[in-house]
Amino acid sequence: MRIYLGAFGDPGHAFPMIALGSALVERGHEVALDTWRKWREPVEAAGMTFTAAPEYQVFPTPDKPLKPYAAAVRAAREIQPFVHGFAPDIAVADILTPGPALAAELEDVPLATLVPHVHPFVGDGHPIYSIGARLPRTRFGRELWRWGNRRFVEGSLETGREQYNETRARLGLAPLPYVHTALSRELTMVGTLPQLEYPRRWEPWVRVVGPLQWEPPGERVEPPPGSGPVVLIAPSTSQDPSHSLLRASLAGLADAPVRVIATYNGREPSSPIDVPANAVLVPWLSYSKTMPLCDVVVLHGGHGTLVRALAAGCSVVACPAGGDMNENAARVDWAGLGVRLPARWLGARSLRLAVGRALRPEVRARVAALEAPDGALRACEELEAWAASRRTAAG
Repeated sequence: MRIYLGAFGDPGHAFPMIALGSALVERGHEVALDTWRKWREPVEAAGMTFTAAPEYQVFPTPDKPLKPYAAAVRAAREIQPFVHGFAPDIAVADILTPGPALAAELEDVPLATLVPHVHPFVGDGHPIYSIGARLPRTRFGRELWRWGNRRFVEGSLETGREQYNETRARLGLAPLPYVHTALSRELTMVGTLPQLEYPRRWEPWVRVVGPLQWEPPGERVEPPPGSGPVVLIAPSTSQDPSHSLLRASLAGLADAPVRVIATYNGREPSSPIDVPANAVLVPWLSYSKTMPLCDVVVLHGGHGTLVRALAAGCSVVACPAGGDMNENAARVDWAGLGVRLPARWLGARSLRLAVGRALRPEVRARVAALEAPDGALRACEELEAWAASRRTAAG
C-alpha cells in the first residue's frame, strides 16, 4: 500500500510515527511522513518519503488574533497538493495534528489516528484526564468523577467540536456529530502499555497496540563500577529548565548503595552540577542501549521515556513537570509499577526514599512480569487488516 503519515514534531509524537513508518517500510509498503524538518534525515534514512510540515503561528496572541484552528486550515490547504500527488491508499494522523488529517479527508483518503500515549477519552466514572488523580475505588468516587466530568469537561469538549466543525466548514467538509474529533471512528490506535490503561469498555474502533519506540542514535553508557542496583536519571528534554530533578537525584543518591547513570539530555546546565563518586553524568545517551542495564529510572513522566523504561524491565520514579506527565505518573502509581513523587515534594531526601520504594521486590516483580507488545508491529497489522476490510466491503 501507499500510506501517508502526519505527526506533530515534538519527540513524543514524532518518534512513535517514525517507528510506525519504519515498520511499514520493512513490510513492503510505500510511506510518506509529514512532520517537522528537523526529522528529515532519520525519516529518509528509514526509506520513507519526507515532506515538511508547515511551521507558523498556531496560537492567537493579542497582536495577532486567530480564529480557532486557523493554522490547521492553512496547513490543510498547503498539504493537500502533496497528498493528491502521493495518492495514498490510507492515512494515519497523530492525535495532535489536524492539518494532515484534514488534507487526507479533502482527498477522500481513509483516515486512522495514532494516539502516542494513554487514551485521553476517559471512561465512565474515571477521573478528569491529566490532573493526576487515580482511578476511584468506591461508588462514591465514581459518582464524584461523573459529576466532575459533566461539570468541567463536557462543555469544553462540545465547544471544541463546534470550533472544529466551523473549521471543517471553511474547508468544505461535513460536520462531525461527536466530541474528541481528532479520533478516527474507523481506527484509532493507542500506543501505550495495556497495563497503564484503566479497565473500561472499549469502542470497537479503538485498539491498544502497545508502545511505538524509536530514538535518535546514541551511545550505551556503562554504570560506575560496583555491584549495587543501577539508577538512571532521565529528565525531560523540554521541562525543568533548572534541572531540579537531576540535581536532587544526584544529591539524594550520593551516598546511597546504588550506582547512578545521569544525563541532561542535550540541555547544558546553567550552573555546575556536583557529580558524586557513585555516578556518571553525560550530555546524551541511548535509552534503548542503556536502560536494560538499569533497575530504576527516575524521570519526569513523559510517555515515551516511561514506557521504554517499563518495557526494559525498570521500575520508575515519576516526578511530573507538565503536560500529560501527571496522568502518566498516576497510572504508574495505580499499576504499582513505580513511585509517584509530586514536584512540590521533590528534594534530595524524598528522591532517595522514592528510589528505595521503587527497588522493593514486589514492585520489581510486577515490572518483571510485564509483557510489552511491539506497538509498531501491531499497528502495522491493524492498518493492514483495516485496509483489507475496507477493500472487501467495497466489493
